[in-house]
Order: sequence, then structure tokens, then C-alpha cells
Amino acid sequence: MENQALREVEACALKKQKIFNQSLLRYILRAVLASAFIGFGVIIAFKTGNLFYAEHNPMAYPMAALTFGAAIIMIWYAGGDLFTGNTFYFTYAALHGKMKWPQVLQMWLATYGGNLVGAIAFAFFIAATGLFEDHSVNGFLMSVAEKKMNAPTMELFFRSILCNWLVCMAFFVPMNLKGDGPKIFTMILLVFGFFISGYEHSIANMSTFAVALVSPHPETISFAGAVHNIIPVTIGNIIGGAVFMGMLYFYLNKPFFKDEEIEVAEDGQVVPFDKAQEK
Repeated sequence: MENQALREVEACALKKQKIFNQSLLRYILRAVLASAFIGFGVIIAFKTGNLFYAEHNPMAYPMAALTFGAAIIMIWYAGGDLFTGNTFYFTYAALHGKMKWPQVLQMWLATYGGNLVGAIAFAFFIAATGLFEDHSVNGFLMSVAEKKMNAPTMELFFRSILCNWLVCMAFFVPMNLKGDGPKIFTMILLVFGFFISGYEHSIANMSTFAVALVSPHPETISFAGAVHNIIPVTIGNIIGGAVFMGMLYFYLNKPFFKDEEIEVAEDGQVVPFDKAQEK
């Protein structure tokens, strides 16, 4: 059963809550960091994919999808705070009575704001490098950004639900595994799945659009187009994480889940479940 992984989800939510309560600035900076990691993944993916796109090779998208997995590895092991994952973590913890809904909303807003700031700041770093100035280098990124900005609203909405459902699984499934090798393989495989399927991830789109907008771009790429995409995608991502992961797993496991206390130490470390029960 996935009960142990759900305990880790709850523990992760409580650790994030403790950081938020101790220092809003630290919490937001962790969100900025996560968005920068996503930005690195975007650059790696589209630089790799462009090598094939320039030759009209159909492997452009699969190669981009494969290499984008670098982003989730950085977030998992380097401590970034991503809005899309928090829609799952905080919903589950709140339903289990360990977090209050007003604070869940506050923390979602803080994470989302930090992710947005990180995406914009990273884009300006990329602009300063001059690495995406030429169309021979940025053509693949521009073609993808253009399609995302001009897709129908309802299609974006449903793509984003499926996206965060799968992305949250990319964080959740490794919690059931032992060893870094199986965890990394699973994360890369599931992130590859979301990317290659054409689903919509609000924070990845922020980074993609920000880089596209600060680089020389066609008229079909615009700030209005970015807003047209981000709003329904954000709503869909919330539903994918909160409903299809948080609410669903809470309902499925409620009869089997013992109400064990989980504690987080002052240094932010999660107290093991058996130790917490001894107190």
C-alpha cells in the first residue's frame, strides 16, 4: 500500500509549513530556486531539441522531453519549492487535519509568486548570456511557445489537469521506492511522459514564455498570449494536484491510515514516525 508514501507527503507538507512560519523570505526564496531549476531544465531541453528541430528530425520533442528530467532531479535533491507539487501535499495534509485551509492558500500564493519571480529573473539571466538571440538556436522554443500561447482555453485547461496529475505522481511514486537509482529513473520517466504528451505545466510555461519574450520573437508570441495560457493552466494544475491526487488518495486510504502524529523539529527535520509516537 501507499500509506508510507502518504506519510512522507504529510511530513513534507509540515516541514514546508514550519519554514513558512519561521521565515516568509526563506520560503519564497526556495520557490524562486525551484523556478530557476525549472528554467535550467527548459534551456537544457530546448537547446537539445533544437539540434534535431533544425534538421527537421522528429526526435526533437522526445529528446527535449528526456532531458527536461534534469529539472525535477534538481528540485527533488536540491530543495526547491514548486507550486504544482504543493497543490497535492498541502491538500492532503489539510484534509488530514494537519494544516488549516487559510494557511494552505497563503502558502500556495507565496509559492506561486516565488516561482513567477524565479522564472522572470532566470529569463533575464539567459537574455544577458545572448545564448538565445539567434533563430537558429531558439527556433524550437519559439515554435512550442507559439503553439501554447494560441491553443484553445478549454484544451489548455484539460491538458493542465492531466499534467499535474502526472507530475505529482513523479514526486509521489519515488517515495515508495528505495535507492536513488530507481527514484531518479522513475522521476525522469514520468516527467518524460508529461512533456511528450503535450500537457501543460504552469511553472514550466512561465519559464518558457519568459525566455521567449526576452529573446527576439515573432509577433505571434506576446505577453497577452502568455496570460491566455497561464490562467487556465494554473487552475487546471490545482485541480490535478488537489483533486486527483490529494483528495483522491485521502479518500482511498482513510479507512487504512492510522492517525499517527508527525513532528517536525526546530531545525526543520522530520521526526521519524515511530519516534514521534514515543513522545
